[in-house]
Amino acid sequence: MRSEPEFGVQAELNVRVEMRDGVELATDIYRPTDPETGETVPDPKPALLDRTPYNKRGRMERHGEWYAKRGYVVAVQDCRGRFESEGEFYIFTNEPEDGYDTVEWLAERPYCDGQVGTIGTSYGAWVQSALATQDPPHLEAMFVNQGAANGREATFRHNGAFELRWLCWALTLGGGFAERALEDADIQQALANVDVREVIEDGPVRPGQSPLKHIPDYESWAFDIMTSGSAEDDLWQSPGINFEAHYDESADVPTVYAGAWYDSYTKATCDNFEALAERKDSDHFLLMGPWTHGWNSYPLPSWNKSYSGELAFGDAALMDYQRTRLDFFDHYLKDAGTWSDRPTVEFFQMGEGDGHRSREGRLFHGGSWRSAPEWPLPETEFTAFYAHGDGTLRRETPSAADAKTSYEFDPHNPVPTLGGNCSSYITYEPREETILEYPLSERTLVDMTGRGGYDQRTRADTLGAERAGRPLEARDDVLVFRTPPLEEPVRIAGPISVTVYGETDAPDTDFTAKLVDEYPPSEEFEDGFALNLADSICRGRYRGYREAPDPVEPGAVHEYDMEPYPTANVFKPGHRIRLDISSSNFPRYDVNHNTGGPLYGDREYNVATNTVHHSETYPTHIELPLQPVAE
Repeated sequence: MRSEPEFGVQAELNVRVEMRDGVELATDIYRPTDPETGETVPDPKPALLDRTPYNKRGRMERHGEWYAKRGYVVAVQDCRGRFESEGEFYIFTNEPEDGYDTVEWLAERPYCDGQVGTIGTSYGAWVQSALATQDPPHLEAMFVNQGAANGREATFRHNGAFELRWLCWALTLGGGFAERALEDADIQQALANVDVREVIEDGPVRPGQSPLKHIPDYESWAFDIMTSGSAEDDLWQSPGINFEAHYDESADVPTVYAGAWYDSYTKATCDNFEALAERKDSDHFLLMGPWTHGWNSYPLPSWNKSYSGELAFGDAALMDYQRTRLDFFDHYLKDAGTWSDRPTVEFFQMGEGDGHRSREGRLFHGGSWRSAPEWPLPETEFTAFYAHGDGTLRRETPSAADAKTSYEFDPHNPVPTLGGNCSSYITYEPREETILEYPLSERTLVDMTGRGGYDQRTRADTLGAERAGRPLEARDDVLVFRTPPLEEPVRIAGPISVTVYGETDAPDTDFTAKLVDEYPPSEEFEDGFALNLADSICRGRYRGYREAPDPVEPGAVHEYDMEPYPTANVFKPGHRIRLDISSSNFPRYDVNHNTGGPLYGDREYNVATNTVHHSETYPTHIELPLQPVAE
């Protein structure tokens, strides 16, 4: 039976937990109490640990109270160098050991029964996987919501390119709440004055020439990530950044890997589940909704919202975040049987809606929950759709002996990002008030890219757009391949891959791919709706998932392999399946200068002529995870 809110709560704030190197981390402890006497309950309880860089108070405080009322000890901790905790912050580096030490400290408290579970989203998911690499003896269960797997492959960097969200994060939620910034009003004001949109448009940033100079430890890790791309660099093998490299020695405990089709960690969530469910004996689960990054603020009961970007899914998409986690921990930490009938894989199949315009103006894409025993789904038929010279996308392989299409890729005019698997592409709303009049913690965050499903046409506020209302497919540097209107529905669910046979006259360049569900024109959407489902990029020097840079040969044809993030969608009759190929997606990824120069920081630019081959010899294609339609 599910735990009920039968207890009162006592909070012990800013408990100092000493790490192995002597650094003390500030930790708030929430304990159940007798509701009549107010005394803490005498019998020890299982503990839940939530480690965060975003301040353990406010929303996190409510987490602690919510679970403590239901019979758990809850520890919420500021990560090293953040808010009330000591030490210097270098992103993720100390999290494995700090997490291990905290789990074991917590298990030794007399009010804990020796069982520790972990919770957290985003950074709070990273730190769970990080401590799991150290296999703490008293770690018993994890609920990992939207976290990484291999930071070099897809999260910090992406197939060679840099995800600019981390520079944005360093200048906002990271740097704005660095210990030094919190102590010095002038530094915080300098960060408050920054419009990150201008910083990245005027980039690349140079050391000592941005507001990060005021917080050198943040500048250090940001430039390490931006300038280092080779797998042999110690950074990319760290157990705090690359969990994939440490799967075998990681903890074997019941784990939920939860995520969303429009999250910035979609691929990593699925990768972690697939790899660890096979390696470990404990129960592992995958739960994927149609949401974007994060979850709704307490006390709203839903897991995120019933929409993502410009898409509406209806109430079917809602899931109770807290109660879902409670059921999991009640089952594995209290033997309550509340998770016994949960499927191994649970995912939301998007695209079952009728495409009408909702009251909020969104396209009703709809969908429903599905379940499966494994991932990828056992009935998957991985099917290639090939690009052809007439602009079609077909299952038939090309027969032309020599077919190709070229375009000019100008780094000064990149293709703008319109939604997708984005998070942290943010800046603080420009304000005239000082931080004393309008604190940084209260300032509105402006989203530069949008997140979720968007019609692929520019808006007035689209970063880098030449004009509003222009479809991306109208650009000369975007190649579009689409199926004829579908006569039968096509259902996909699972991982996606794209192979572009590309050629360039530059010493280095990028190729990008985007999967689009193309709605036909309707009475409510007169121009149709080009819905982005997933995208990816490949940097030439790291093509083929190279561990070290290997310059491209100008004029030679190379394979550019990409993995757009997994998704689950129904392409309905009358729709088209569309593949867009280009060489930029800004600011989701940094822009290749086409010079072959430094990975980041190059001040030279070349306009490249890039060519996509779609011939019998070089069949550019996308491979989709087709599922049976009739059930």
